[in-house]
Amino acid sequence: MPKEKKPPVLREQALACLARREHSRTELARKLAQSGHVEEDIAALLDDFEARNWLSDRRFAESYVADHRARSGPLKLAFELRQRGVADSLIEEVLAQTRDSELERAREVWRKKFGTPAASAQEKAKQMRFLQGRGFSMETIRLALKATQSDG
Repeated sequence: MPKEKKPPVLREQALACLARREHSRTELARKLAQSGHVEEDIAALLDDFEARNWLSDRRFAESYVADHRARSGPLKLAFELRQRGVADSLIEEVLAQTRDSELERAREVWRKKFGTPAASAQEKAKQMRFLQGRGFSMETIRLALKATQSDG
């Protein structure tokens, strides 16, 4: 009898997680395993969810990027998606959709944090490190800071 009760509890927990927000397969499997569920049961359930399109790494990646792109550059987004088990090929596809706005996003992140052009080389280096930490490439950072110099 106890074996019959466990799968519905697993299913309910998985559905509750997905009802709150999108999850990657790896992320959801990790959460369910931490709750003490058997790995084979989790894998079978997640296969079923993917077949029904209730669980999708692509949808998770698109949702994650949409929620975080205003604060983070593509390098940081790619790292965070990799940490959540999304395949590199899928990360590349999803991030390619946001490349055209990368420079403007870097400028907006800079504008919110600093707002005025750097007065010294030390201050410029600080601004560059900040944008680097947010996951923007050096090329994008240089272009963004160059644009802010001409704006200011």
